[in-house]
Amino acid sequence: MKLYDYSGASNPRRVRIFIAEKNIDIENIQVDLAAKQQFSEEYRKINPYCVVPTLLLDDGTALGEVPVICRYLEEIYPDPPLIGRTAEERAIVGMWERRIELDGYFSVVDATRNSNSNLKGHALTGVDSYQQIPELAERGKKRTIRFFEDFDSRLQKQAYAAGAFFSMADITAVVALDLAKKRLDMEPDSKLKALHRWYSEVSSRPSMKA
Repeated sequence: MKLYDYSGASNPRRVRIFIAEKNIDIENIQVDLAAKQQFSEEYRKINPYCVVPTLLLDDGTALGEVPVICRYLEEIYPDPPLIGRTAEERAIVGMWERRIELDGYFSVVDATRNSNSNLKGHALTGVDSYQQIPELAERGKKRTIRFFEDFDSRLQKQAYAAGAFFSMADITAVVALDLAKKRLDMEPDSKLKALHRWYSEVSSRPSMKA
């Protein structure tokens, strides 16, 4: 297998962390987004949507989309479980991972892509050109603050995002927080003690360096 990746992008980082937690050896091929390599004819043949990450299987099948890639890897490398062992666990992890993706990760991405001067004309990923909308950036920041507060409430009741064990939901959440810190200079309020406790523990895992 080969993972087409870009070390400077947050979305493929979710897959890299997942792979590191599983301790899987997968060839990593960098696609330089800054140099527009994602639009090359060579890469278009692998992923016509011109985005990363893409997992290329040994038979030539190309898998895009972070949740799909991670579900596939969980199927063939079930230990340690990051999506769950039982049908109920998988449903709960999937539910919370999706909520965190929609309310947290995508809020930060919206704010970033609609405010970063380097992304003018590229407010959305992919082959088409979309202009930035400042109002979406402001809305994304407000939604990010709301996510911090809601996630703190969740973590007051349990150790991790989806329950008692570290999961894919935590990976998406920590990447969202790191992106908010790095791109938006947004830190969760100090009063959100459960969130800070969780972040301190999760961000210290060796996989976070991936």
